[in-house]
Amino acid sequence: MTDKPQGELTLQTVPMPADTNANGDIFGGWVLSQMDIAGGVAAHRRSGGRTATVAINAMRFHAPVLVGDLFTVYTSILRTGTTSMTIHVEAWVQRPALPAPIQVTEADFTFVAIESSGVKRPLPPAP
Repeated sequence: MTDKPQGELTLQTVPMPADTNANGDIFGGWVLSQMDIAGGVAAHRRSGGRTATVAINAMRFHAPVLVGDLFTVYTSILRTGTTSMTIHVEAWVQRPALPAPIQVTEADFTFVAIESSGVKRPLPPAP
């Protein structure tokens, strides 16, 4: 866990009451889906096309997400292979009553570049 966001701002949204679990916190599945979307955006940028999530490693929840938080996701590419890439995804929230953002979760997502048929394809050279 870090004291400030690492990576590129990739997604920002506000969770709503419909996204809560029985305890009134934002459902972990909603958080995971937002992180997967952000990771997919970063993977698409790097691969220049279609990608698929193949693994989520070391998902860590640090704090709950609340209705009305400004939910922000940052991504950074950790490594690339021939067809795949691992992207570190961090989720942070800004709460109206707090001066600094809070890291709520992080994970490493692995994506593979694929053709429209779903077959793996090589990543293009890094820019």
